[in-house]
Amino acid sequence: MKATIKIKEHLYTVNLSNPIDISIALRASEKNPEAWYLSPPTIKPVVLDNWVGSVQEGASVNFNTITFNPHAHGTHTECVGHISKEFHAISKTLDRFFFVAELISVAPELKGEDEVISEKQIKALLKNKKPEALIIRTLPNTKDKKQRQYSHTNWPYLDHKAAQFLREIGVEHLLIDLPSVDKEKDDGALLAHKAFWDYPKNPRLNATITEFIYVRNRVKDGSFILNLQVARFNNDAAPSRPVLYEIES
Repeated sequence: MKATIKIKEHLYTVNLSNPIDISIALRASEKNPEAWYLSPPTIKPVVLDNWVGSVQEGASVNFNTITFNPHAHGTHTECVGHISKEFHAISKTLDRFFFVAELISVAPELKGEDEVISEKQIKALLKNKKPEALIIRTLPNTKDKKQRQYSHTNWPYLDHKAAQFLREIGVEHLLIDLPSVDKEKDDGALLAHKAFWDYPKNPRLNATITEFIYVRNRVKDGSFILNLQVARFNNDAAPSRPVLYEIES
């Protein structure tokens, strides 16, 4: 089913029948991806006296309680409230949900003991494009990202100068296939987060960062329409389901 979408006075034709889901499903399993030193999420039936919320246990419905952390357990979108003293909710950050996005694939550079995505790399891959949203797929891109245990691994991260560059060219929504745009252990510096959101100098309240995505190898770099679907949590971050659509015209 083809549809025409208008974004900032421009018309784009996409086929809604061919979505490209770049989110990771939440699972109550050791195979669920994990970061920040937490245990896996849990999905358990409610127990009230002698009643168990499970059809297998004799109930008429399945009635589960889910315990998880949006930052640690899968695809999530966060706003400046993640790092600000002031409360800002992701549920009030977005006033629209379709954006022109650019997908790039980058092999982080070795810098001492770290792997870093540099401003130079980002500039070279964007080739003067200034998209509303940027999706970063790190290389190598293996399927185990969907279940990788990231705690204590010193994962690759985005250099703060690269984050500042993205802010300066007008990127409002940054998506990456890592648990964080920042270094795992940086003593709370959060340089990339702060540079992208321009915090605390001039906080960008409508800008978002989405982490823990996964983009399959068969999806080629280039321009897409992004539908950024975010659960309405009154919190700094919430589970999300970013979906891409190829631009046909």
